[in-house]
Amino acid sequence: MLKTPITPRFNDTDALGHVNHSVVATWFETARRPLFSLFCPSLSVKDWNLIVVRIEIDYKKEILYQDDVKIETTLEKIGNSSFTVIHRVRQKDELCAEGKCVLVHFDYRAKKPQKIPEEIRAELEKHLER
Repeated sequence: MLKTPITPRFNDTDALGHVNHSVVATWFETARRPLFSLFCPSLSVKDWNLIVVRIEIDYKKEILYQDDVKIETTLEKIGNSSFTVIHRVRQKDELCAEGKCVLVHFDYRAKKPQKIPEEIRAELEKHLER
């Protein structure tokens, strides 16, 4: 499991006094950075080869500005060209949100998915939720 600590910023909050729902998707993207690095070590957009095809988030409890959060990241499954990432947001050890993101290894020039290379697949498998 990958763990990413996040300190909520004051401007992440909304008029209701809690972290706005749209911020959580950005936190999830931040937590995927180690996975991005497997596919594109330079993280350069010139070499980028992943595309998001689905995101879903379930909110369980409000997230507050005052306390740090931890994003836990695992993988649900790995397909031929895609993989499903699971994220959980915890604040004070309580589950506040969880979601999934499906990413596809993608050839932007050809505009089509490409098979996940075996060496990357082996690294991804280390993060499968068991």
